[in-house]
Amino acid sequence: MLLNRKTVELLAPAGTWDAFTAAIDAGADAVYLGGKHFNMRVHNNDFNFDDSQLKQAVEYAHNHEVKLYITLNNLISEEELPTLKDYLKYLNKIKPDAILVQDFAVVRFVRELGINIPMHASIMMNTHNVHAIEELKKYGITRVVVSRELSLNEVKLLREQTGIETEYFIHGDMCIAESGQCIHSGVLFGQSGNRGRCLKPCRWSWSLQIEGDNTKKSDSKHRLALNDMCMYRHLPELINAGIYSFKIEGRMRPPEFIRRIVSTYRRAIDRYIADPTGYATDEADWQELYNNRVRDFTTVLAFSRMSANDIGWSGEREPKVFSRAVKEADIDDKSAAEIFDISVPINSDTNKKPRLSIRVATVESAKAALDNGADVVYVGGESFLPLKPWKLADYSDIICYAHSLNKKVILNTPRTTYNRECNELEQLFSKIEIFTDKPDGVMVSNLGSLKLLKQVSSLPIQTDLSFNLFNHETAAFLKDSGVVQAASSLELSYTQLKTLIDSSTLPIEVVIHGAYESMICDHNFVDLDCNLNEWTDFDRLAQHYVLVDDAGERHYIRVDQFGRSHIYFAKDLCLYKYLEYFMGASSLRIEAQLYSPEFTAYVTKVYRETINRTYSEETFKELQIKSPRPLGVGVYRFKQSRNS
Repeated sequence: MLLNRKTVELLAPAGTWDAFTAAIDAGADAVYLGGKHFNMRVHNNDFNFDDSQLKQAVEYAHNHEVKLYITLNNLISEEELPTLKDYLKYLNKIKPDAILVQDFAVVRFVRELGINIPMHASIMMNTHNVHAIEELKKYGITRVVVSRELSLNEVKLLREQTGIETEYFIHGDMCIAESGQCIHSGVLFGQSGNRGRCLKPCRWSWSLQIEGDNTKKSDSKHRLALNDMCMYRHLPELINAGIYSFKIEGRMRPPEFIRRIVSTYRRAIDRYIADPTGYATDEADWQELYNNRVRDFTTVLAFSRMSANDIGWSGEREPKVFSRAVKEADIDDKSAAEIFDISVPINSDTNKKPRLSIRVATVESAKAALDNGADVVYVGGESFLPLKPWKLADYSDIICYAHSLNKKVILNTPRTTYNRECNELEQLFSKIEIFTDKPDGVMVSNLGSLKLLKQVSSLPIQTDLSFNLFNHETAAFLKDSGVVQAASSLELSYTQLKTLIDSSTLPIEVVIHGAYESMICDHNFVDLDCNLNEWTDFDRLAQHYVLVDDAGERHYIRVDQFGRSHIYFAKDLCLYKYLEYFMGASSLRIEAQLYSPEFTAYVTKVYRETINRTYSEETFKELQIKSPRPLGVGVYRFKQSRNS
């Protein structure tokens, strides 16, 4: 394909009118911006565009032969759905060139309302496999902002396999966690990064400790502070990977910053298109770009695995402090008690108890849960070192055991499924399908896994927490896609959760107890931090570590068989005290992956007895004493996850 200005799009950000016009003056082919609601940058009221300004921006852009995309890329809560419909109708009148979306409720409304605007899948959809892209295309998605964790070679392959337009971040602020899979800000502050309100806990300083050894602690460093993406020196590789849209991050940046960045990339792209064989980096432009950087630069995972050079360890170049570390809400949090005091339970059929499901790490823990009252066990998926992944014989063993007790087994799948994981899942379920005694279902964590499993398996399918279920319209989308049960987001307040469950025709599962992840990173965090050698440091690689924040909270790190780091909240969720309010859910779940078989047996029995009978203050006190980690109430200290 011959290159020209129509085949390579330079996409600029804008948070104000002056930044918007600066981007166009500097040579942007397209600009993306957000309204006053429903987008990922809502911290500052001075930024973003009201409805009349959006209309003016569309007209201004089109008069200058520039495309304009409007971000609608956050999770939508129940109370926002009516306003969302009105907003979509308004956008349909002013005719932007596309909207960026994350929540499937938006996808559903676009079809229902007959909205005639192309949709682009936001990076928050964490799109990273061919199956997800093919499914998104069915719903009218014309472009995908691909996952930051994909290499250029992987992006090129996805584009060739699907024919989808791809958009790739080439410059600016980067999250160290997988997009859409960090809930730290939402749970700790009630301000969700998935709803445009991230308070950036990844930019805090953290120390590292060996788990179980409180005497040794490393220096406090900004261990999660990823440097800024800069692909300026790699434009030929980007273009030849077939990426269509080159996206600059920075909707909160001032006009002069936007003008400088856009014009620098504009000149470079034009030079390459005019003379690709004679192209060379303009060192003067590069020097100016570097001298005016915010953070130091990195290409992150575009070409190689992450290294220590990709992290801003000192924190010296962090432009703004959004928050400080605070203690997580403990088990007796007064705000949570006050909220539940004035709340009513989720609507329920009083003659039907919710099922009790337990996610476990080993066959021994699965049997312990089943022996002590679990109706369902979730097995497989990620295995945390030094544990080994589940084998076919393990699945067969626990399925036979569960069925002998008239209980159920659901096979879990990895949260992230690149090409390797997809191939392994397809192979696994080809074997599972010929089992004499089959599992009772499968749980998937992304749209691609959902599509793949529908193709290769006849088992009922549930969706996991990573779908970020926030409203009943998304639940209806999942039900229409063949899902039989969905887990609700851990960022929902009780009121929002209750409204979701009361409104949903799809059965909803709620996590009521256990250790749960705040973020997932696509690298072995401890390996990077300690400069371990995977070929020789066998003992240290199997050692567990904790991150300690400045409030003294200890966050466990677990590394899975794919080398990804799972960072946990310091306190395990415990809703035992408020269990009566959740009895209207279809399923109540305990996250027991970090628990021993003995504690798994105990905590299962505690909740089984309470579901069957009544709350016991004595049992509650005993649970706190026996718990391997402190207990807390998570997001339930907040009246709501703050709106976007």
